Amino acid sequence: MIAKLITRPIVIVKGAGDLGTGVAYRLHRAGFRVLCTDLPQPLVIRRTVAFASALFDGHMTVEDVRAEHIRHIDEADAVWQCNCVPVIIDPVCQSRSQLQPIAIIDCILAKRNTGTNLTDAPIVVTCGPGFTVGQDCHAIVETMRGHHLGRVIRRGTALPNTGVPGEIGGHSAQRVVRAPCDGTFKSCSKIGDTVTQGQILATVNNSPVFATINGVLRGIIYDGLTVNQSLKVADIDPRAEVSHCFSISDKALAIGGGVLEAVLSLLT
Repeated sequence: MIAKLITRPIVIVKGAGDLGTGVAYRLHRAGFRVLCTDLPQPLVIRRTVAFASALFDGHMTVEDVRAEHIRHIDEADAVWQCNCVPVIIDPVCQSRSQLQPIAIIDCILAKRNTGTNLTDAPIVVTCGPGFTVGQDCHAIVETMRGHHLGRVIRRGTALPNTGVPGEIGGHSAQRVVRAPCDGTFKSCSKIGDTVTQGQILATVNNSPVFATINGVLRGIIYDGLTVNQSLKVADIDPRAEVSHCFSISDKALAIGGGVLEAVLSLLT
C-alpha cells in the first residue's frame, strides 16, 4: 500500500461543498492528488470551508489547503505541482475519462444516485443514502449524525434520509434558514455574524429572509443566485462559536476519515 501511495494516485471528488471538502482535505493530506468537480454555480452554504467557493472567487483556502479553479483538465497537473487542489466545473464528471483516477468519491449528497456507476473507476465510494454496495459502488460512508457517522458500509445501503437536519446545540430543523419564495437571493449578513431570531439576513426578490434562532451565521449562499421557495439558503449555529465557521466540521472530517479508510482498504 505504501508503494502505491508514493506514486500519488489521482482521486476525483464529486461535490465540493463543506462535506466534500472535508473528504478532499483528508485525501489530500494523505498524499493523493485530488480533483474536485461541481456545478457551474453550486448552492454552497458553508462557503468559508468549501472548495466550491473557488468557482466563484478563483481560489479558496480551507484551513491549510488551497484550492484553485481550473477551466481545463490540462491545468490540473500544475495545481498539483503546487500541492493544491484543482476544482473544475464538470457536472457529469467528464474528467474521469482523461485522468483515469484510481478512485471516484460521490459527495454530491443528493440522497439519490445522480449518475455514479460501479464501473467509473477501480474504486468507487459514495456518501450517504441513495446507493447500494455492489450495484452502484464498492463502499458507502454513512453521513447521518449519530453513532454510525463516518462508518464504512461494505454491504447494503446507508441509513435512509429522514428529511430532518442533524441536531446541533439542541436545534435541528430550526437552525436551517429557507427561501420564502422563488427569486434572486441577496444577503445583508455575512458568515460569522451574531444573529437573533427574527433578524433579516437576506432577501429573495425583496421578500425578507429571517433568522430562525439565535446564534452565529455559519453559512449563507452567494449573492445573485436563483433560488426556489423552501430551498436551504443559510445555516445558524446556536453554539455561537465564531471559529467554527472557518474550520472543517466534525461531521465533514468523520466522513472524510471514512472515505480515506475505504479507499486505502480497497487499494490493498
